[in-house]
Amino acid sequence: MLDIKLIRENPDLVRGDLIKRGELEKLKWIDEILELDARWRENLRKINQLKKERNQLAIEIGKRKNAGEPVEDLLARSDEIAKQIEGLEKEVEELREKINYYLWRLPNITHESVPVGKSDEDNVPIRFWGKAKVWEGFLESFKEQSLGKMEYELLSWRPRIHLDMLELLKGADLERAAKVSGARFYYLLNELVILDLALIRFALDKLIEKGFTPVIPPYMVRRFVEEGATTFGDFEDVIYKVEGEDLYLIPTAEHPLAGLHADEILDGNELPLLYVGVSPCFRKEAGTAGKDTKGIFRVHQFHKVEQFVYSRPEESWEWHEKIIANAEEIFQALEVPYRVVNICTGDLGYVAAKKYDIEAWMAGQGKFREVVSASNCTEWQARRLNIRFRDKTNEKPRFVHTLNSTAIATSRAIVAILENHQTEEGVVKLPKALWKYTGFKEILPASMKEKCCQD
Repeated sequence: MLDIKLIRENPDLVRGDLIKRGELEKLKWIDEILELDARWRENLRKINQLKKERNQLAIEIGKRKNAGEPVEDLLARSDEIAKQIEGLEKEVEELREKINYYLWRLPNITHESVPVGKSDEDNVPIRFWGKAKVWEGFLESFKEQSLGKMEYELLSWRPRIHLDMLELLKGADLERAAKVSGARFYYLLNELVILDLALIRFALDKLIEKGFTPVIPPYMVRRFVEEGATTFGDFEDVIYKVEGEDLYLIPTAEHPLAGLHADEILDGNELPLLYVGVSPCFRKEAGTAGKDTKGIFRVHQFHKVEQFVYSRPEESWEWHEKIIANAEEIFQALEVPYRVVNICTGDLGYVAAKKYDIEAWMAGQGKFREVVSASNCTEWQARRLNIRFRDKTNEKPRFVHTLNSTAIATSRAIVAILENHQTEEGVVKLPKALWKYTGFKEILPASMKEKCCQD
């Protein structure tokens, strides 16, 4: 949510940002907000004047009564003022509601470094890491996607897509999950269950070492939390609602972590507050018909480890770089090649002032796919959830800045591992960083395990 003072004092900045975002239909809102705000402030001025007059009348009434003089005319005027104040206060409340209607539906102000664009095609890769395994049939496409800035190992054999690897390893049962729960659900099986849990603990340990407090949040939150953390109107079709309850299944631990300090004034001396949430995530994935309908890349339920930071405003951009660096460290340890992308205005969403994505190279698919998003939401969420801080008790509270980043979403990380760490025979060689968590170094195809048992 934007500060009304920003619109009042610098409306052209807000208009310019709406133009950059492509939100042209909302430009007229700024004039409407300014008009409503002017009426609201004028009514407040009138109310204060009337209250001052009423106080002066009360003094005069007291003097006349003490002198035994009539006060009927003053009492009549006092009653008239009271009715005027009541009417103006009602109008002030109505104006405030109208102003808030617009403020709650305006996007965050983007950082100057966010590229202007219309869609994900205009996102800008800013750095690359790793040596990608590239099938010769994907080479030209890879060079284009990597801007020729990434090392690669050319393969004469084509790596399998993760769906084929799941079948080869007997790592998931999608058909029975569809029977039991519907499309985009899965039974994870055998070593992949251990791998999923290993990824959680690995990422958790990494962030605890960096000073993050581990949290298992509630898996359901009230509507005010969802409305505070995101644009609920856009997210309502994505979130599962508990029928008959003011509760929603969380799509990410970011939301309950954002609500953790709602309506609080934090001690500024304790900032930043660093949390790492571990939770399942539930998403309807409405609007993605035809996209990733097979496999476990885009699913209704998955596990995620999430970074969340409450920061001083002057430190939030430094923390944005830190949380994306944390996520990069995790994927480097997993030996997954990736690129970091600066998300453009048209693909940014309303909440973030700036967002980075990590897109992992998927050797089987021959493309980069998103595995991490890291956002600086500045004070947009904090205003909606009323989260402030101050250093001294007599100091005026200020709104904190909130930041969030995926540390690891296990299903997508598993996809990246299966596609990048397979051999031509279908053996998955796990990265060394996971060995102590899994207890094994590789995953064999089911046919090899059966043969080993027979031998």
